[in-house]
Amino acid sequence: MGDLIEFYGTECIHCHEMDPLLERLEEEIGLKVEKIEVWHNEKNAKMLEEYDKGHCGGVPFFINKKTGKWICGSASYEELKKWATGK
Repeated sequence: MGDLIEFYGTECIHCHEMDPLLERLEEEIGLKVEKIEVWHNEKNAKMLEEYDKGHCGGVPFFINKKTGKWICGSASYEELKKWATGK
């Protein structure tokens, strides 16, 4: 598992709205964001709870394991870039 993770739900509209921004992020800065589905996978849902620590309680939830920074919900491209690069 990489350092950049997005926890999402299969039917989550807000999660799918983030897809083009994540693709752009991966293309422009070359960092891979691992996507983990939590609505239909109990093991993944428990992993989300461990990283979330009560901050968000929903998806999309982004965590940068290297920096500890997280984003709760939808975000702009600039917010995602700062999250991913640790700046």
